[in-house]
Amino acid sequence: MKNAQDLQSLQSTLYGLRLWGLRDVWLPGKATAQTRPTDSRETRELQGPETGPSPARQEPAQNAAAREAQREAKTKLLKEIREDLGDCRRCPLHRGRTQIVFGEGDAVARLVFVGEGPGADEDRLGRPFVGQAGQLLNKMIRAMGWRREEVYICNVVKCRPPGNRMPLPEEIERCAPFLVRQLEAVRPLVICSLGACASQTLLGANRPISELRQKIHVWRGIPLIATYHPAYLLRNGAKKADTWKDLQSVMELLASFDA
Repeated sequence: MKNAQDLQSLQSTLYGLRLWGLRDVWLPGKATAQTRPTDSRETRELQGPETGPSPARQEPAQNAAAREAQREAKTKLLKEIREDLGDCRRCPLHRGRTQIVFGEGDAVARLVFVGEGPGADEDRLGRPFVGQAGQLLNKMIRAMGWRREEVYICNVVKCRPPGNRMPLPEEIERCAPFLVRQLEAVRPLVICSLGACASQTLLGANRPISELRQKIHVWRGIPLIATYHPAYLLRNGAKKADTWKDLQSVMELLASFDA
């Protein structure tokens, strides 16, 4: 029985890694100069554009009218929060921004991803996670059986820090109330925090992400699972397998609400 469970776990892990970019697994000492791909090919495999259709999640049909009414109410609430944010100048980050990056997705999402802050592409387009890290996040979402538009995505800070540096404590302090209001408005079943900044901010912890992951935390009554930021995974592809384990924990939590 245990062998069957181990095989199922391995199949699930390999399936998830394949969906978000990994095509080959090379064992130490097994690859040869003739068979091992070049670094450029590996880079394309790990960071290349998405291909193929996204696996669609089956949404229960009952209570559709009530859910639509809830979506309308929560969309209105998120709009009010965005209006309250306004042309924010609460911290120095506004001086270098092009656009405020508020967040996007389904207002009644069962799952919310929280990142650190906008990068150059996000600042230019006014949308969260649209650069290379965003492409990888899209693959992560697809591997979970969801589409990007079915989740909600936002960041701790809404303006790009200079040089993509980590947001400063005072910048987080100014922006955090709007993040809290976003999460309270959506009230997802599960929150997935991406990277140390988001995880530490939401959990009030100063521990590294390696210590915060692989646990089920609780944020204001909502289960929270911390994992690595997609931008970190672009530089450290070996951590993708660990991240997939975290995403499997998210899926198990979501499935438990349907049991």
